[in-house]
Amino acid sequence: MSFSGKYELETHENFEVFMKAIGVPDDLIQKNKDLKSITEIVHNGNAFKVTVTTGSNVIHNEFTIGQETDFAPIIGDKIKSVVNLDGANKFIVKLNSVTSVTELSENKLIDILTVGDLTYKRISKII
Repeated sequence: MSFSGKYELETHENFEVFMKAIGVPDDLIQKNKDLKSITEIVHNGNAFKVTVTTGSNVIHNEFTIGQETDFAPIIGDKIKSVVNLDGANKFIVKLNSVTSVTELSENKLIDILTVGDLTYKRISKII
C-alpha cells in the first residue's frame, strides 16, 4: 500500500492539552490550534519524504524504514530515531517521550501521538 499523496487535516482531538504536555509555548498553541495543515507524503519502497505545512510552518522529514534518521520535531532540536512498519499500512516511531503511529485507512491518514497517558489524534483526508 502506498502512502503517497496530499492529505488535509479534517479533525484533531486533544491538541492543546497534548502540545502543552510536550512543552509547546502557549502562544504557539493558540496561534496554530485552528489552522488546517497539509501533509504531503512521497513513498518509494522503504523510503519516505514527509512534509507537513501548517500556516507558515513547514516540517520536513525523510526516512527509510528500519534505518536511524534525524527527525525535525514540532519544537526543539532534531531527534534520532528509527521508523518501523507494522503491517502494510502503519508505521511507528518513538521520538523521545512521544510515540507516533501513522496509519493509512482507505482515503484517511490517521496520526496518533502519545505521551504518557495523553493522546493527540489527527485525521486527514486525501486531496
